[in-house]
Amino acid sequence: MGEVDPRLYGSFIEHLGRAVYGGIYEPGHPSADEQGFRTDVLELIKSLNVPIVRYPGGNFVSGFNWEDSVGPVEQRKKRLELAWRTIEPNAFGLNEFMDWCRKANTTAMMAVNLGTRGPHEARELVEYANHPSGTYLSDLRIQHGYKEPHNIKTWCLGNEMDGPWQMGGKTAVEYGRIAAESAKMMKWVDPTIELVACGSSGTFMPTYPEWEATVLDLAYEQVEYISLHRYYQNHKRDSATFLARSLDMDDFIKTVIAVCDYIKAKKRSKKNIYLSFDEWNVWYHSNEADKQIEPWQVAPPQLEDVYNHEDALVVGCMLISLLKRADRVKMACLAQLVNVIAPIMTENGGRAWKQTIYYPYLHASVFGRGTVLVPLVHSPKYDCSEYTDVPYVEAVAVHNEEAGEVTVFAVNRHLSETLSFDVDLRSFGAASLIEHLVMDSDDPYAVNTADQPDRVKPRRSEGTVARGEASSFAAQLPKASWNVLRFKV
Repeated sequence: MGEVDPRLYGSFIEHLGRAVYGGIYEPGHPSADEQGFRTDVLELIKSLNVPIVRYPGGNFVSGFNWEDSVGPVEQRKKRLELAWRTIEPNAFGLNEFMDWCRKANTTAMMAVNLGTRGPHEARELVEYANHPSGTYLSDLRIQHGYKEPHNIKTWCLGNEMDGPWQMGGKTAVEYGRIAAESAKMMKWVDPTIELVACGSSGTFMPTYPEWEATVLDLAYEQVEYISLHRYYQNHKRDSATFLARSLDMDDFIKTVIAVCDYIKAKKRSKKNIYLSFDEWNVWYHSNEADKQIEPWQVAPPQLEDVYNHEDALVVGCMLISLLKRADRVKMACLAQLVNVIAPIMTENGGRAWKQTIYYPYLHASVFGRGTVLVPLVHSPKYDCSEYTDVPYVEAVAVHNEEAGEVTVFAVNRHLSETLSFDVDLRSFGAASLIEHLVMDSDDPYAVNTADQPDRVKPRRSEGTVARGEASSFAAQLPKASWNVLRFKV
């Protein structure tokens, strides 16, 4: 049980593929505004009510010179971008991103480069972005047309620094020291900011979870969060196992919380470290296509997974996992937001549409605000190739006291059977059903495309009924379905 921090429903925009160029920014597009921002994409994003967006990476940030991204566009340097082997034109940068955030009704989670750069450049970026005026860097921002500081409050200290794929990758001791020094200097510039230290890039890393323990041992009092990253795949088309992957996410969260609390006890600290699950999603469909892309292009179509119905169910289960530990997971970022492993897809010069994973993300963000109530769920279970005792029904409830609503999110993992689902709300007294939304499909591999944008989408179920009492309800969860049951209490 815990209060949902709205930032649990964050997302991510990296200078990767068509996330920026052709995604959120496309001058010349019929819908582009005066700054080149696609307003059709902005409307889809605003509907999601995204509270925070991580930027500019990701692996990209470890080679990022932030100075290249500000000032007159015609004077900005084009660079080889080594992380994704592209050319970065720097036509869209820090100030454009902050303008875009304001138009998207969101805030920034800014990442600093601790790969090829270090504490000095990090504190200079904070000064440029957040200091009011009267210094070279703050006055430079004003000269660039931004009199008011951006007041970015949440900052990531690098990205996946344990990874050999990372520019300037480090050992845990090397990273822990540079993170602590960067944090110290950044907070000397602006004491109001919150900082996220890099955790392991995944449970597959040989240094996990010793990495978390070492980094926090060195930087515990300087940071507020530690990051987690996780992506899931179904290369073998083993649906039963794929739908159970969120159990791995549950274990990952539990382990990192345990490490945080161990270091807290070791240091006799009164401070909790919270979790920022700032990269999570399904990612595997585009792997082979990405191998065929010629290097050194501007914004090629990289990591463009086309998501099916089954993927949406896994995303739903992952959202439930995040909610179940909302007491400690305070921020999370669905990676990413547009085109790159994303809920929103676009055509250059053309249409934008919602992928299947858009809908569970939308429902959780819009209806999942308030206090998490972890329900007692009695469900039949199954075994699969990698997990045992997997509950067919994965569920969590959120009470929004201000709105007087309880929302139950539930996934039926059963691939062939509808399951009965009883909801008992007696603790709230009388209750009434607002709606039961269902997303199901006879084809687990059905996808949405520009030509068929509504092939997989939610529908209202009329089959949920009140039992004899005014606080008990009987529902049917169709096979392989995502369900949202909303009640007035």
